[in-house]
Amino acid sequence: MYPVRRKSYAPRFSMCVQPAFIIGTNNEDGTDNFAPITWVSVTCEEEDYLLVISMFGTKTTKQNVIRDGKLSVNLVSRSILPLMDYFGTRHAQDGRKDQVSYHVSRGRTVDVPVLDESPWVYECEAEQSIVTGASTTFFCRVRNVQIDERLAVNDPYAIDLTRLDPVIYSGMYHSIGSLLGKIGDFSLPEESKQ
Repeated sequence: MYPVRRKSYAPRFSMCVQPAFIIGTNNEDGTDNFAPITWVSVTCEEEDYLLVISMFGTKTTKQNVIRDGKLSVNLVSRSILPLMDYFGTRHAQDGRKDQVSYHVSRGRTVDVPVLDESPWVYECEAEQSIVTGASTTFFCRVRNVQIDERLAVNDPYAIDLTRLDPVIYSGMYHSIGSLLGKIGDFSLPEESKQ
């Protein structure tokens, strides 16, 4: 391995690689609301984990989570990227987002709208939030995970993301190319660690 030559840039050139999700919430009138959110991560809490989701501005999805604390977190696979792009270019204030066909069911544990086209869905309840400027970061307890039956999931650490085909966002949409291996597969030989 050789050192990489780097150049410094202002912080606005921050590349944050993130999986893409469509967040489902309940509007005040009981209708479904969906919006793409890519600021999604995870943090540990003892034996459990919480999803960490940040939302900027005054979007309806954010207000719905603040109001009732319930949300679905629907992974965007390449096959439903057009739906994410559609939701991202329409605003709830402009009326119902129903010019594109998609299927919705209800969560099995949390009463939230779930996109039937998503291969991996978290049903969550927001337990805590932190406001920083115009952003609100929600710490969400996962109450149920729905996974496409075609995926054999025995070990949560051995999921082949290439089969999920998730959309990755960093200012533009990307996909994952290949499975590289497991933790420990790339350990350096002892003599090269010195």
